[in-house]
Amino acid sequence: MQSRDIYGHIASNNRKIVGLVLLFPIMLIASVYVFFILQAFISGKPFIQAIHEINENLIEILPLILILATILTLASFNLGDKMMLMFAGAKICPKDKKYTQIHKMVENIALKAGIPAPKVYLISDESLNAFATGYSPKSASISLTTGIVEKLEPIELEAVISHEIGHIMNRDIRLNMFVITGIGIIGTLGDYFIRASRRSRNRSSSKNGRKSAILFLTIGLAFYLFKYLVAPFIQMALSRTQEFQADATGAYITRHPQALASALEKIAVDPRLESLDSSTQMASACICNPLKKIGGLLDTHPSIQERVKRLQNMAHFY
Repeated sequence: MQSRDIYGHIASNNRKIVGLVLLFPIMLIASVYVFFILQAFISGKPFIQAIHEINENLIEILPLILILATILTLASFNLGDKMMLMFAGAKICPKDKKYTQIHKMVENIALKAGIPAPKVYLISDESLNAFATGYSPKSASISLTTGIVEKLEPIELEAVISHEIGHIMNRDIRLNMFVITGIGIIGTLGDYFIRASRRSRNRSSSKNGRKSAILFLTIGLAFYLFKYLVAPFIQMALSRTQEFQADATGAYITRHPQALASALEKIAVDPRLESLDSSTQMASACICNPLKKIGGLLDTHPSIQERVKRLQNMAHFY
């Protein structure tokens, strides 16, 4: 039954990837349109004139948005894992005596799961957290904080690694990588357009210069709207079910759901990763929310209590 669930989850993720590739440019254009409407409303222009000007502006920038969306998609798929590792400050885990057990755990669990052993990275942080990334099982990696390596019992750490390998098996990593890096790139583009607006306004006092400044500012603010208001809902909708599925897959691999339940209870005490305070879109990839604020309507993770309860109920089957 678990195997069938995994294949169904993979198929669902593949459909979501296609949907998001189409949704991102549409939502970007919609965000820009909203800001054009607000701009026209504030200026007090007649409705018909305002709509006509908005459509003219959209026709001008539509090719730019489509080009940016294409770049975003290509960058997310080709550089996404490297960007996520950079956001977290993850470094390759050395293969020395100190970390031999970690590498053996990853190799053994990957063998049980029937996938290539992912690369192992360490994040120098005393908190307890972990995430997996990569385009496919062949290119996957697992990142562990030094805190989670040092503070969990071996059986609990094995359960955490199994959870992350569950994400790899389920192809959650590809979906998360696309969304996380896409949101990060959109935020960067928003910064770029706002700076371009200032430069355009400062360098030229002509009508065309003012028009360019307003256009760049509108695009930049629209991208911010997407990053901070639209994207969190997308991440929330995607990642909550992923965590339950990865918990179940990890328990299926190790046959020890109680170990993962125990690990989650310890992780919940101190999951915060300071390196991700400025990369909030990364929260959905971690085993537990790594940000300062835990919980809330837009939390990317289900509650630890609910996850522990489900894992304890699974214990009857193993």
